[in-house]
Amino acid sequence: MSGTGGAMGTVQSVDRALDLLEALAGKGGEAGISELSAATGLPYGTIHRLLRTLLARGYVRQESDRRYALGGALVRLGGVAERMVGAWAQPYLEKMVALSGETANLAVLEGDFIVYVAQVPSPRRLRMFAEVGRRVLPHSTAVGKVLLADRPTGEVAALVERTGMPRRTANTITDLPGMLAELERVRARGYAMDLGEEELGVHCLAVGVHDGSRTVAAMSVSGPAERIETLDREELAEGMRRIAGDFGAELGGSL
Repeated sequence: MSGTGGAMGTVQSVDRALDLLEALAGKGGEAGISELSAATGLPYGTIHRLLRTLLARGYVRQESDRRYALGGALVRLGGVAERMVGAWAQPYLEKMVALSGETANLAVLEGDFIVYVAQVPSPRRLRMFAEVGRRVLPHSTAVGKVLLADRPTGEVAALVERTGMPRRTANTITDLPGMLAELERVRARGYAMDLGEEELGVHCLAVGVHDGSRTVAAMSVSGPAERIETLDREELAEGMRRIAGDFGAELGGSL
């Protein structure tokens, strides 16, 4: 079944196995054969053969209802990868702190949750902290909005249906139409804002990190609302996009 595909010399069977894992992740970590076929365009027979190998290696498991889910072997890889990406991000986060004067964060979307994987604190006495390893729902954070904005509407709707949109503060967006409109604004301007939606008195601005083909992470600066509001958002976002672009280029060359 293996073979090379396309000018890039990729191995077709590896490409297809990764397509399945990404499709499972896009479905919240669990899907049936028909859903995987629709998401990847692969025939059922091919999917069955690939899943047998992934099952044997622990990267996929089969549930009692015969649906497939991401397996525990990915946790080991994911933990190591997150630590490495966090280490690579440090100098870029330091540049964001120098640019803004505020705490800089790196976050990724894991399943239905945002996970903070690296942080460089502001040198100021009053500063914001998001504990590395903290998991939050994406709808109330700037990093979450950036990562959702790169996903198709159907995927966003499915995620929200699974998790709900609990109100964190009076400013939190809690309905799907409101969130979809917000994501359109994020795409149009190239950055996302959290204006006290996760925590009152805290504002954040986030931009995406692209590896050449997709948004793989988000970088943000966060601080007290009164300080963030004094910054020129467009100028700050432009500088952050340059830094995130350099980081994405390093990631793309490492993947």
